[in-house]
Amino acid sequence: MLRNGLEPWHLALVALVCVLLFGSKKLPEAARGLGKSMRILKSEARAMKTDDETPAQPVTPAAPLSSVSAEPAEPAKGAADVA
Repeated sequence: MLRNGLEPWHLALVALVCVLLFGSKKLPEAARGLGKSMRILKSEARAMKTDDETPAQPVTPAAPLSSVSAEPAEPAKGAADVA
């Protein structure tokens, strides 16, 4: 049934229905909006691609805190009596 896909008269019929539904005044505005959206999408995709290509800067670890001790904490006052 759909061996050839869309033929030229199918596209003309779709264009005619769009003109009838939306009117001739709304179609140029819609086309402008679609074009603007496509330009924004392309520029964002290009920016993401260039971000991926630039190597990331190596992260240096923070210096250890000197106030932290390695000794175990003292037990609570009442915990030593519970044996």
